[in-house]
Amino acid sequence: MDKRKNNGGKRAGSGRKPKVEEQKLIEKLSPLEPTAHKALKNALKDEESWAVKLYFEYMYGKPKQQTDITTNGESVTIPVINFTKSD
Repeated sequence: MDKRKNNGGKRAGSGRKPKVEEQKLIEKLSPLEPTAHKALKNALKDEESWAVKLYFEYMYGKPKQQTDITTNGESVTIPVINFTKSD
């Protein structure tokens, strides 16, 4: 058999876990929710930067990321292509 790494197709353990497993995890973590809220509240009171960032990202969403697609500060020119119908 070919010993190359299989990057595509179905693999055991891949993909999203079933909803049942996700629900079990939520049930296990639910009793810790007050503790997590208290820890975040204390970190916010101490003005921890990670806590402030986390709070604002969850309350208002992450800011849109802008990517500059220029080369050395010069804009890229894309030629216009016109398609004509031929007989």
